[in-house]
Amino acid sequence: MEWARSRDAVVIEDDYDAEFRYDREPVGALQGLAADRVISIGTVSKSLAPALRIGWMLCPPALTELIIEHKQLNDRGSPTLDQLALARMIESGRFDRHLRRMRTTYAARRTTLVAALAEHAPEVRVTGLAAGFHAVAHLHGPADEQDLIAAAHARSVGLYGMSTCSSSHATEPVQLILGFGNVGERAITAGITAVGGLLRGRYPASQVRPTLGDDYPATTVRTCST
Repeated sequence: MEWARSRDAVVIEDDYDAEFRYDREPVGALQGLAADRVISIGTVSKSLAPALRIGWMLCPPALTELIIEHKQLNDRGSPTLDQLALARMIESGRFDRHLRRMRTTYAARRTTLVAALAEHAPEVRVTGLAAGFHAVAHLHGPADEQDLIAAAHARSVGLYGMSTCSSSHATEPVQLILGFGNVGERAITAGITAVGGLLRGRYPASQVRPTLGDDYPATTVRTCST
């Protein structure tokens, strides 16, 4: 905040994953410390649905009119009825109830993912579990990211490399994104069971095994953002 004041600057604070933190308290907002220097932004794309295309900004009063003007010029504003429906949902307490229910659902999926990895790929280090809908698996030993992804796809499992989400696009060391937001617990277990050998490096990444049958439904374990 001292940096922002000394330069007459504004800090943009992205309220990312704030609604979905599982085993620790939410991180305090900077906006509450310096409302005149922080623009806090958020969205319901994760908590409700991306199709709503509704977000919000808590901005310094001195910038409000300018931001409203730019918003009008940019896209003529957001749909009024959608905003009113969301406001009613928040005011009635239903939005909070929805968040509590979904936190429980996602926490259970996260637990399932961790348990499946511990059983089928215990050597893999997993990070990024504190919040959100995905974890990052850090693989040990020599491996090729794209070969691993292709071999997993042959097992009807979608894995995604961290290289596509980094500015350097580095593929080493191999890090894979394991998402659980839109994947059921049974499918998570089946997916990790199917690729456990790949994650452990037991099979050469180029060795393609037959696709899964009916006992292992097609599974996508991913997310880059959201």
